[in-house]
Amino acid sequence: MEPSVVSLVVGEVLPRVATIAVAIAGGVAFADLLVAFGVIRHVAALSRPLTGPANLPDEVGGAIITTAASTTAGYGMLAEYRDAGLLDDRATLVAVTINTFFGFVQHIFTFYAPVLIPILGLKVGLLYVGTRAGVALAITATGVLAGAVLLSSRNVDPEAMAELEPDARPDGGESPTSTREKLAGAARSGVEKTRDILPRLAVVYTAVVLLTTYYDLEALTGGAADPLAALTGLPSAAVPVIVVFAFDTTSGAVTIAPLVEDGVFTARTAVATMLVGGIVSFTVSTFKRSIPFQYGIWGAEFGTKVILVNTGLKVFWIAVALVGLLAV
Repeated sequence: MEPSVVSLVVGEVLPRVATIAVAIAGGVAFADLLVAFGVIRHVAALSRPLTGPANLPDEVGGAIITTAASTTAGYGMLAEYRDAGLLDDRATLVAVTINTFFGFVQHIFTFYAPVLIPILGLKVGLLYVGTRAGVALAITATGVLAGAVLLSSRNVDPEAMAELEPDARPDGGESPTSTREKLAGAARSGVEKTRDILPRLAVVYTAVVLLTTYYDLEALTGGAADPLAALTGLPSAAVPVIVVFAFDTTSGAVTIAPLVEDGVFTARTAVATMLVGGIVSFTVSTFKRSIPFQYGIWGAEFGTKVILVNTGLKVFWIAVALVGLLAV
């Protein structure tokens, strides 16, 4: 029996939207505090080897470092900088691309190390995580290169930061604003930004949950696994693993682990199979997660651009990793 609309909204939509809303509010407030207390100048120094060659302002470094702790908070900071006019659309896309590796880092500690590696075993687990890390790092490097080639002073407006730090002194000294006022201003910015984003986030995520519940997306996209496995020359057992892995990473790992032990897959072909599953999963994950999240952060027009860039780069670099694994 399929769940009712009310139970879906209460059980899935509201908790997810609330979690994202809190993270966005925290990210925006954190960005304001970094600026207000001058911390951004010190944090930015850690990421300047990336932001400098990419022709991005130092403030973006704070968002990059924050992404390693919370992707949503990091994106919220970039959205604040874009809305303030510090970054134009092209510069924002470059910054989002550079964020990729730092977004991956947090998953090492929350999912890959405690969950996936124990399931897959040390050899296969480390090879898979290392390959995914290499893909993420390649995407970040692509962002740095794109910034070096495509960005200039026309794409950033440092004076726009005055909107985020209106009491800053022209001599670069500390703002006379009290600590209480800075904290209150940061909290106010976080609430206002979340209030702007929340309505469209709730609408889009509700629509996605309802569609994925009442329509069998696996039946619609699972058939893509067969030709992909044939194209790569993987064992026939890869097909069901790809389908399972595409829709649930943990279940896919549980499915393939005993097949590695039985010798059906080598470490390389097991990782290649999981990577193919990752490519197939973009069809579903983009619809279920990326669209609600990115549209909620950026709106439909720019959110679509972010999704296209993210997905295109992931597919390209995973394909490169596949060629490398299967050619050895």
